[in-house]
Amino acid sequence: MAGRRVNVNVGVLGHIDSGKTALARALSTTASTAAFDKQPQSRERGITLDLGFSCFSVPLPAHLRPAPGAGPEPEPEPRLQVTLVDCPGHASLIRTIIGGAQIIDLMMLVIDVTKGMQTQSAECLVIGQIACQKLVVVLNKTDLLPEGKKQAAIDRMTKKMQKTLESTKFRGAPVIPVAAKPGGPDAPETEAPQGIPELIELLTSQISIPTRDPSGPFLMSVDHCFSIKGQGTVMTGTILSGSVSLGDSVEIPALKVVRKVKSMQMFHTPVSSAVQGDRLGICVTQFDPKLLERGLVCAPESLHTVHAALISVEKIPYFRGPLQTKAKFHITVGHETVMGRVMFFGPAPDSLDREPVLDSFDFSREYLFQEQYLCPGPDPAAAHAAKADEKAGQVLAGRCPQQQWALVEFEKPVTCPRLCLVIGSRLDADIHANTCRLAFHGVLLHGLEDRNYAESALPTLRVYKLKQKHGVVERVLDDHSVIGRSLFKKETNIQLFVGLRVQLSTGELGVIDSAFGQSGKFKVHVPGKSGKKSVLNTHVPQISHLSAPRHACCAHAKPRRGGTATPACPLTPLRTASPHSHPHLEGPFRGGGPSRTGPGPERHVPRGALRGAVAGAGRGSMADVLTSPLKGLGTRSCM
Repeated sequence: MAGRRVNVNVGVLGHIDSGKTALARALSTTASTAAFDKQPQSRERGITLDLGFSCFSVPLPAHLRPAPGAGPEPEPEPRLQVTLVDCPGHASLIRTIIGGAQIIDLMMLVIDVTKGMQTQSAECLVIGQIACQKLVVVLNKTDLLPEGKKQAAIDRMTKKMQKTLESTKFRGAPVIPVAAKPGGPDAPETEAPQGIPELIELLTSQISIPTRDPSGPFLMSVDHCFSIKGQGTVMTGTILSGSVSLGDSVEIPALKVVRKVKSMQMFHTPVSSAVQGDRLGICVTQFDPKLLERGLVCAPESLHTVHAALISVEKIPYFRGPLQTKAKFHITVGHETVMGRVMFFGPAPDSLDREPVLDSFDFSREYLFQEQYLCPGPDPAAAHAAKADEKAGQVLAGRCPQQQWALVEFEKPVTCPRLCLVIGSRLDADIHANTCRLAFHGVLLHGLEDRNYAESALPTLRVYKLKQKHGVVERVLDDHSVIGRSLFKKETNIQLFVGLRVQLSTGELGVIDSAFGQSGKFKVHVPGKSGKKSVLNTHVPQISHLSAPRHACCAHAKPRRGGTATPACPLTPLRTASPHSHPHLEGPFRGGGPSRTGPGPERHVPRGALRGAVAGAGRGSMADVLTSPLKGLGTRSCM
C-alpha cells in the first residue's frame, strides 16, 4: 500500500479556443496519451481534435483522509492524483466530448472571460449535468482585460455565470479567474500562468473520492490504441469497474478477442494492478491496434452485444421540439455513437403514483404506448406532446408520469454494460445555430441480444395502445337504461363488449348490458344513486327541447333560424372508459376473448364532447405495436 495514489478524473470542457489545452498544460506535471494536442493534425489546425490526458498530484487533502481510528493506519504521505481529461471544443467533435465526459468525476468549465457563455459552453454544461456531480467554472484569459477595469470585468462575468448556474444542479458552484497562457499562444514560455496555485487549491477542496469497488467484473473504457515496437499493443483508458492485474486475461468484446495482460503503466509508472477509477495503459501481444480505436475491454464473457435496449428516459429541457416515437437519434453509449430509432412508453394511468424504479425494468407490469415523450411545464413542445397523448389516457388532471421509458433499436449492434449512461442527440443539426443538440438521456436497463428480438423478446413486453370511438345516446328506456348507437358496426359481435363501462359526456358511468337489434345499437345500464333523482331524469329535459339533428356532432345544436324548438330524441354523447388493469381481465380486440367489467380511472370529458374508447386486455404485444402502430394492436386494445 505504500505510495498508493488516489486517482480522480477531472474533465476540462468549454467552447473552442477558450484556452482548455493551455490550462491543462499549466496544471499538469505529467503528460500522457495525446496530451496538449500532440497529434500533427491538431498542431496544424490549432485546435484539439482528440481527448488528451495528463495529470498532477498533491498531498491528499485533510477532508479526504480517513478519520483517526476509523480504519487501518493510513499509508505514509498519501497522494491525490488528478487526471485531467482535455476534451475538444469544436461543435463537430461533440461525440468525443460526450465520450470523455462519461469518465470524469468533476468538471472544469472553461470560459473565455472576454466572450462569456458561448454555444459549446452551454452544451458542455448540459453534458456536465448528465455526467457528473460537481463543477468548477474557470474564467480564463483574464490577462486580456484592461488593467484598470480587470477586477470589475471579472466580477461582472462572475455574477453572470452564477446567474446562469441558478437553474442547474450546479447552483452555487465556485467561479475562479486565471490566465493559463498570458500573452496568447505565441507568447514566450517565460510568461508565468496566473491563478494556477489558487485553482489547484480550489480543485482539491471540491474533490470527493467516489466509491471504488474492485470486486466487480473488470471493465475499461479504451480511448486510444497504438503499438510500441518490440513490446506489443497498448490500450489506454479508464477503468469503469472491477480491477485488473498482470497476467489476467482480458477480452475485446467487439472483436471477440481474448488476450493476456503483459504489462501495465499509470502515467509512465509500471504497476502490477489497478482498480476502478484508475487511468491505465495495458500492453498485450498479437493484437493489431488498427482494429480498435475506441471501445471497451473487459473480463472474458462479461459483456454482450445488443441489437436493441430498454432505457429509462429523461428529456433535456433545453432541447427544442418534441421527442417523437419512431424518430431517429444519434445514440451515444460510452465512446460509441450509432443511429437508433426510439419508441416511447410510460406507466399505465392507474400506476402514475407508483414510485419510479431507476435501476431495473419490470416485465410483469403493463405500460402505455406514447406517440412522444410527455413532459410538464410551459414548454410548447411539452404542451403539444401532452395534448397529443391525452386521448390515450396518459395525462390525468394535468399530471405527467414520473418515469418514462423507450425501446431503442440500434442500426448496428453495440457492446455496452448494463446501467450505462445513454445520451440521445440530433448531431445532424446546424452546428452554427444557437440550439441544443442533446435531446434526452437515460440509463440502459435491459439489452436485447437476440438479432431476432422482435419475435423472441418484444412479445414479452406488455405495452398497449388505446383507441377511441364516438357514440351517442339515441333514446332513454327508463331511469337507468339508454339505447346507444354509432359505437359499433352492424357486423360487430357486441357480446364481446358486454360488461365494459361507458361514460356519458356529463360524467355518469354505465355498463354495456346487451345488443339492441341487429344494426349495431346497444343497451347501456346506468346505475342510479339511492336518495337522488336519476341522472337521466335530470339530463333529458335539458336537451330534449333542442332541435338536434341525429348525428354525433350536434349534441348541443341550436334551433334553426326562424323555427321553434321541438322535442326530439335526446342525443347524449357517450364514451367507453378504459377498464382497470387486472390479472383476470380479458377483453376483445379484433376477435379477442370475452371481457369483464373492471374498476379503473376515467378521464374527464367536457360536456358535449363526443368521443369514446372501448378497451380491454387483448393478445397483442410490443412487437405488434412496432409492426402495426396504426392498427391499435397491444396488450390492451380497443375498437
